[in-house]
Amino acid sequence: MQADKMIQSDKEVETLQPNTLSPNTPEKLLQRLDAIGESLKASGKAHALLGLGSVGIETERLDRYSDVDFFAIVQTGHKQYFLDSLHWLSDILPIDYAIRNTIDGYKVLYADGIFCEFAVFEPHELAHIPFAEGRIVWQEADFDTQCCIPPQKTAVEANSQDWIIGEALTNLYVGMSRYNRGEKLSGSRFVQSYALDRLIDLVDQTESSQPEFVDEFMSDRRLEARFPKFAQLLPTFTQGYERTAESALAQLEFLNAHFNVNQAMRSRIIDLCN
Repeated sequence: MQADKMIQSDKEVETLQPNTLSPNTPEKLLQRLDAIGESLKASGKAHALLGLGSVGIETERLDRYSDVDFFAIVQTGHKQYFLDSLHWLSDILPIDYAIRNTIDGYKVLYADGIFCEFAVFEPHELAHIPFAEGRIVWQEADFDTQCCIPPQKTAVEANSQDWIIGEALTNLYVGMSRYNRGEKLSGSRFVQSYALDRLIDLVDQTESSQPEFVDEFMSDRRLEARFPKFAQLLPTFTQGYERTAESALAQLEFLNAHFNVNQAMRSRIIDLCN
């Protein structure tokens, strides 16, 4: 049976939802992950279940808005079995929605509101997959879980402060040029997304973070908790589609106040904003 056939009809979902939709809790999310582990075990074709993120080694940050992220580690030759049909998930509870978003996995919404994002790998594939440390939720008794330890990362030299400032300034410049041309969407993205990403890089490099889980793949995760003073400025940096110029000026003011900014480029950006 194909994955899309695992999804309930609208009528079935309408019948199910009134009795099942309730706020997610950490206990409920962890219980679902345990149930997925039991389902993998029952298949006889899996080796282990690796919980990631807030259902991995960071369970302290689980809340009602958390997802269930995991890797299913399956026996060699059986990967397609788990990708071609999602019965091993829908047998636990009906699925309202599933989309295969990568060659290795899906995003799935259960009928009770639990959202999962997962990938299926054979053991030998994990050596070539970037992932953060996780938690073994279930494993075959004789399975060597060494493959579930993230591969050693090659040391990557951090971008210099001058490079980051240069990228921020040129993103503001290009963004406002496009905005003034009438390309408001592209301009707003350059200013309120790309340039802002570089400001976040600068804060990461120059300020001490508050104790909080750091997402090594996405620097904007939990930014409000990690850098509360900087976070107070975010509303001025992202003022919306029609206020890209104001957003650019606010970012430029921040850069000029805290870093060595080329004044010729600063003047050009100000001209574009006025």
